[in-house]
Amino acid sequence: MFAILKRIFAVFFEVIQTIVLALAIFVVIYLFAAQPHQVKGASMMPNLVDGEYILTEKVSYRFRSPKRGEVVIFKAPDKPELDYIKRVIGLPGEKIRIINGTLYINDVPLREDYLNPSLQISSGRFLKENETYTVPESSFIVFGDNRSHSSDSREFGPVKKEAIIGVALIRYWPLDTLGKIKNPTY
Repeated sequence: MFAILKRIFAVFFEVIQTIVLALAIFVVIYLFAAQPHQVKGASMMPNLVDGEYILTEKVSYRFRSPKRGEVVIFKAPDKPELDYIKRVIGLPGEKIRIINGTLYINDVPLREDYLNPSLQISSGRFLKENETYTVPESSFIVFGDNRSHSSDSREFGPVKKEAIIGVALIRYWPLDTLGKIKNPTY
């Protein structure tokens, strides 16, 4: 009888050890490598839709800066408890300007093939029509893909690199949208 109890306790202890190890691995991955996020709202439509789940990779920006076109997750400037999902548009040192609904970077119109070609870009409280803005060092201009329904850098200004959590890597839910999030080339 004692041998049976000892064996049951040993199995129970092994199960507990396995669960604790799995949780520890999950916590390390969640804190340092990858994190799930849910798309909330219409600001990234049509490329990311409300309710979709994406996996955010958090390691690469420790070794490099975000690139134009990457979809990033960052702490909202006005509400740091919220995470925003937007696309990197302007890089440090670049001159950004909106003229008659067209976005210019260093006096060259930005071609965004992932958006509807007839899309007109409006200015905001921060980025005003026909005013040139130079992006500060270690900061980025980010826009939602649904430009007419997005609170982005046009309203709140640049996002500092340290506020960026990571880059959107994979869309994993719903399953019919499963796949890598493509970043455009310019």
